[in-house]
Amino acid sequence: MSITVIIPTYNRDAFLEDAVLSVAGQTLACDELIIIDDGSIDNTRRIIENMARRLPFPLRYYCQENKGAAAARNAGIGKASSEYLCFLDSDDRFAPEKLQLQYHAMLQSGSLISHTRETWFRRGILLNQKKRHRPREGFIFDDCLTMCVVGMSTVMAGKEIFDKYGGFNERLPCCEDYDFWLRVSVRENFQLIDRPLTIKHGGRADQLSVIHRQGMDRYRIMAIVNLLDRNRLTDRQRQLAIEELHRKCMIYGRGCCRHGREAEGRFYLGLPGKYREKCSWAMAE
Repeated sequence: MSITVIIPTYNRDAFLEDAVLSVAGQTLACDELIIIDDGSIDNTRRIIENMARRLPFPLRYYCQENKGAAAARNAGIGKASSEYLCFLDSDDRFAPEKLQLQYHAMLQSGSLISHTRETWFRRGILLNQKKRHRPREGFIFDDCLTMCVVGMSTVMAGKEIFDKYGGFNERLPCCEDYDFWLRVSVRENFQLIDRPLTIKHGGRADQLSVIHRQGMDRYRIMAIVNLLDRNRLTDRQRQLAIEELHRKCMIYGRGCCRHGREAEGRFYLGLPGKYREKCSWAMAE
């Protein structure tokens, strides 16, 4: 059995060393660390070259033109040689026992995918998570519809998950994680290691969740529409997806209308009705 850790990064030289050191400090060493540099123009390459000589495992560094987080993660998945894959955002860190506890829990349960709890910091201040943000276990499709309930840096997955469900959607500039966990949760059981084994840092202007804050529901709507178009849902899952599509479209569509984007607003306000008609037709058949 083997583990690959994948770190996508873009202009994060101030945080990257701490992320890599958190991988190097694991009580169970990974078999390789893959860093996908998504077109950085800072000191990322120099930092990685200096660190590579000090690590107890192979560090494989690849640089590509800037294509976004989804493309960087997909590139890492394609180059990984291990049976289990972990992801670490370059401004986050692993707790020292993260890989060991998660790996052995998955071996014992036979799960194909697992995640952990997180410790959140915003501008260096510890945050208390709200109840709705606590990670869930089992078949979490219902929870995945409402928001992204799986932290990217918490995941360990068998590589075959990506053979079954494909990679991250490179057409999405953000919410690619929401899209992927939604697709996987249609069929897969998510194991939860109920300990805060990932340290997450937020509150900065360079983060995708901040850059795309105003339009994030549009990308979640795209994810739900793509899911409905795949037509692989149970009747219950389809109904839940249409209900959540309606909720998100009402919020986003009305917002468009308030800000003078009438045509865009009307499109989103009318979108759920098309899927309700399809669902009614399918049920009648």
